[in-house]
Amino acid sequence: MIKVTFINADGDVQEINGVEGQSLLDIAQAAGQPLEGTCESQMACSTCHVIIDKDWFDKLPRSVEDEEDMLDLASGARRTSRLSCQIILTPDLDGLVVHIPAESRNMQGL
Repeated sequence: MIKVTFINADGDVQEINGVEGQSLLDIAQAAGQPLEGTCESQMACSTCHVIIDKDWFDKLPRSVEDEEDMLDLASGARRTSRLSCQIILTPDLDGLVVHIPAESRNMQGL
């Protein structure tokens, strides 16, 4: 199991266990985190935008240009922003800490 800690804008913490090969978006959605993922991991939107804890950001594989382009459109983007659909869990990411931006809304659940 690979543990990921999600922290929302109110400071609420949720620890989630995933398995190697799962996307961060998939485990977040399964746990009820407010990440929409409208484009189904095609990097055509930024509705799965998360902010990676600064201590973990450099441990992730670099983002590709298409992801950077989508992050330019993300509300509340920061230097450590990523699209959760593009982060695949590996054993090296055990303990990853992810912040959910205050701007995140899952409109599919309404």
